[in-house]
Amino acid sequence: MRDIPVDEKNLIEGKTGKWEVILGLEVHAQVISKSKLFSGAATAFGAEPNTQVSLVDAGFPGMLPVINEVCIEQAVKTGLGLNAKINLKSVFDRKNYFYADLPAGYQISQYTQPIVGEGTIILDLPEGRRREVGITRLHLEQDAGKSLHDQHPTKTYVDLNRAGVALMEIVSEPDMRNSEEAAAYLRKLRSILRYLGTCDGNMDEGSMRCDVNVSVRKPGGELGTRCEIKNVNSIRFVAAAIEYEARRQIEVIEEGGTIKQETRLWDTNKGVTRSMRSKEHAHDYRYFPDPDLLPLKLDAAWVESLKQHLPELPDPKRARFAKDFGLSDYDAGVLVAEKETADYYEQAVASGPNGGRDAKLTANWVISELFGVLNKSGKAITESKISAQHLGELVGLIQDNTISGRIAKDVFVEMFESGKAPAAIVEEKGLRQVTDTGAIDASIDEIMAKNADKVAEYRSGKDKLFGFFVGQVMKATGGKANPAMLNERLKAKLNG
Repeated sequence: MRDIPVDEKNLIEGKTGKWEVILGLEVHAQVISKSKLFSGAATAFGAEPNTQVSLVDAGFPGMLPVINEVCIEQAVKTGLGLNAKINLKSVFDRKNYFYADLPAGYQISQYTQPIVGEGTIILDLPEGRRREVGITRLHLEQDAGKSLHDQHPTKTYVDLNRAGVALMEIVSEPDMRNSEEAAAYLRKLRSILRYLGTCDGNMDEGSMRCDVNVSVRKPGGELGTRCEIKNVNSIRFVAAAIEYEARRQIEVIEEGGTIKQETRLWDTNKGVTRSMRSKEHAHDYRYFPDPDLLPLKLDAAWVESLKQHLPELPDPKRARFAKDFGLSDYDAGVLVAEKETADYYEQAVASGPNGGRDAKLTANWVISELFGVLNKSGKAITESKISAQHLGELVGLIQDNTISGRIAKDVFVEMFESGKAPAAIVEEKGLRQVTDTGAIDASIDEIMAKNADKVAEYRSGKDKLFGFFVGQVMKATGGKANPAMLNERLKAKLNG
């Protein structure tokens, strides 16, 4: 746990004074692999119940686990992406507990010797602030099955499709102090996992789940008793659960009660946490090394090879975007938050005939216009009908004065609806910008002739009428007059 200075902005006011919230997160991230951690059963999401279950997953006697090398590689890559220590020797243990969706009566996990040790993650906070949060460990384990309590009025159904799926449990240090930081942590961790291709981060599908450890204390005092909020499946719910649980604990203590170490659940309908069970201690699980699995030993050269072939991750990509493209730190951060967005942006910039569009202008169109229509339509950038190539071409048409920025917005709407190339839309609709000084002069002369009284008013000192003339000429030219050229020619004629 880091020595983090008390920040007054993070404190919660109670009846007896101010309180500090201490947060640590345990994230279960499902490993991207075609088969499970110790069996050859498939891992595809959405399959019919109990159709992806091997004899190992079902806990049949005499079945031996066989480790999946891909899952080991994915865990090591994740550790490297978190700037963490890779342990060349790790051990798989049996974590013993009994539940209907755990057929073997134990879960193969790691306890004292995990595959990944301490690491760090940098939080991206508002106003350009950044802060480091420690990673305690990452260990591999099997997922359990799923109990379905809403399929029958008196019975619980069990689906073992998920049993045996490889999970990476990523445990943070208790370094976060408010719900905003916890949300930033989850967003950054999910981004890193997606860049690495080790977990898809889809919380709505259960492939990334979060256990939230919350405790409160007087600022700088001794750590309080923590409660764990189990299996929260969205970043928004994590933030809401923290806000509620922190205030609940403060109220209990201030009313003379004590906090019991327990596991709680987040009730999304009522917006409250409720008790699930008393918190188990490690000795309750009777961990011991799995007798069917030898200690896992990794080759240092193999680990180094994986490190050398890691993709560019969000933080270095953000720095490169700011440096190479001249973007603000904020814009660079927005663009690299998701790998698909960063790839889209780079493709759009590189789509020019000489290898480069206006990088800042392209960033503005992605962040303001494209994000706007995608959010409104509920689509991901990968579902957009506007390809990166076409967005780059639209920026190019603005750059070379073929169309104005205002007309470009109309073209953009048509592109989003039809998927057509911008140049084709411009030609079909006759939207090419008027840059012929003769044509612009003719329109100005016509408008001035029709509004001689306003010309006189302008020349007598009413400068604000300039906007009126611009609007009239734009209307006459169908909005296609080059704005810079129009302003220059209009000023010359009105002041002449």
